Amino acid sequence: MMASEILEKYIEFFKKQNHVQIVNSSLVPENDPTTLFTSSGMQPLIPYLLGEAHPQGKRLVNVQNCFRAGDIDEVGDNRHITFFRMLGNWSLGDYFKKEQILWFWEFLTSKEKGLGLSKDKLYVSVFEGFKNIPKDTESYEIWSDLLKKDELNPEERIFYYGVDKNWWSRTGVSDNMPVGEPGGLDTEVFYDFGPSANSGQEHHDKKKFGDKCHPNCDCGRYLEIGNSVFMQFKKTETGFEELPQKNVDFGGGLERLIAATENKQDIFQTSLFSPVIKRIAEVTKKEYEEHKEEIQIIADHFTAAVFMVSSNLFPSNKEQGYILRRLIRRGLDNFYTLGGINIDPILEQIVEQYRDTDEYLVEKFEHIKAVVLEEEQAYKKALAGGKKLIEKELITRGLLQGDELMGVVKIPAEVAFKSLASYGLGPTQLESLGYTFDRKELSELIKKHQDVSRKGAEKKFTGGLADHSEKTVMGHTATHLLHKTLRDMFGNDLHQTGSNITSERVRFDYNFDRKLTDEEIKRLEDTVNEKIKENLPVHFEIMNLVKAKDIGAIGLFDEKYSDNVKVYFVGGEKGSPTSDKSSSGRPLTDKPYSVEFCGGPHVDFTGEIKRFKIIKEEALGRSLRRIYAVVGD
Repeated sequence: MMASEILEKYIEFFKKQNHVQIVNSSLVPENDPTTLFTSSGMQPLIPYLLGEAHPQGKRLVNVQNCFRAGDIDEVGDNRHITFFRMLGNWSLGDYFKKEQILWFWEFLTSKEKGLGLSKDKLYVSVFEGFKNIPKDTESYEIWSDLLKKDELNPEERIFYYGVDKNWWSRTGVSDNMPVGEPGGLDTEVFYDFGPSANSGQEHHDKKKFGDKCHPNCDCGRYLEIGNSVFMQFKKTETGFEELPQKNVDFGGGLERLIAATENKQDIFQTSLFSPVIKRIAEVTKKEYEEHKEEIQIIADHFTAAVFMVSSNLFPSNKEQGYILRRLIRRGLDNFYTLGGINIDPILEQIVEQYRDTDEYLVEKFEHIKAVVLEEEQAYKKALAGGKKLIEKELITRGLLQGDELMGVVKIPAEVAFKSLASYGLGPTQLESLGYTFDRKELSELIKKHQDVSRKGAEKKFTGGLADHSEKTVMGHTATHLLHKTLRDMFGNDLHQTGSNITSERVRFDYNFDRKLTDEEIKRLEDTVNEKIKENLPVHFEIMNLVKAKDIGAIGLFDEKYSDNVKVYFVGGEKGSPTSDKSSSGRPLTDKPYSVEFCGGPHVDFTGEIKRFKIIKEEALGRSLRRIYAVVGD
């Protein structure tokens, strides 16, 4: 069953259960200071899981593009990938455990309505309880009754696991959740590839994986293909409290579902990836079975890079741009190792694979190719620079004379780390340049650096996930004023490419090909502060997408929106946008100053922002700029 067919069946199945399809959100989330990429389908729905009414209703379904940077180093084991499609359905205070379990089972097993998977290949896990949250006997009983009807033994099919396996939140186990974060226990479904699934081994390796194989075993026999989270809790200072509504948050990876339907334990051998794998093998003249890890890394990393570049990202040394740079360079390392020269045919094949579901990739292919080529050239310069730095360090330290820098050279771990910090050259790149070093010592230096960075990030993002503090809300509204003022100054081709707002500062990214002058920065500040001083009212309306575009609402470049959208107005008044007085007597412009697609939240009046001050303006990448600003007293 092809990817497009699975997607179509899933959406249609839940539409028949009165779900409304919502669109795929941006791969780069807006106004979330704690995450670089959308990593799950529920991420854009946090306000609605917490109780806010969704404009599309209480039953939703979609397919979300996701990326998980934490899996970059895991790629190469037949099942881990960084970019994936998450099939999702949600109940926002509507149906709960019974309906979700019955529907998902039907979708998995029905030949007419769903995937037609063999029932005797499926196993289930449920939550065994933790601290004050009881064992999920309700889900167990629902599954038990369902399996008995299909003449399957529940005792052999249902497994209880702890909080480390059957609890879900964006930050993992319950103890890691910040205050205010929603989460809940879950039930997962696993597909059984059989006892020989682990790389051809006939039996479970007891020495490596334990005495008994089970659904959550790492031997490779079982693959999790769907996770129904019963999101009903919110973290508090002392533990958990019930959310105002009981939610269902389901996520199932498309790539894993394809593996199950095709009964292929290696995700990279499925119909979605195999043409790309074959193309890499042809271009490098290497056999897949002999170079699995390298070929899998190339396929995964460049697939992720294609989607990132199509989302208007560029390689850089900061945040999302750094992740994109890392993917391209790590992919190139493995491509070069296999003797590859020209990456273009690989990019072409990736775009071809997604033509049916993402036709826009075809239109953007020349742009994608140009960005990857430019980064490849920059990487070659970095390799040369890193080699020069190492040679200088070795000579300066008296470890080698200049004429001894031939063949394989052992270098101190701190020199290897310096090349990593200065030029981004990791262990693989250094070894390709002919250097050896103590990998354990280098790993310790990297870990020490990461720990320092992590502590800095924790301080930077006080307030945790989904921060709706007063200062953050003020900053959010300020970005709308900033966006509109920039477009008034430089034209409507200028658009926001991202933002990151905390209680400490506002960060706003936009497309522009030069540095702002001091005079332009002052004019920008003065105009925003003028709108703050006017104390313009701020309100939102939910309207049809066509109407929103007709009235000139603007949004993130390349963002996709639902049929019904939330639009925020700065200036004007709800129901009477052309009046010159608000109901409170405050003066209004003839029309709103700013009209944008946005999920909120915002201040009620711009005067609450008090003051807007630009503290820095800098280059982010090719034709991309970044503004840092502060708001308030």
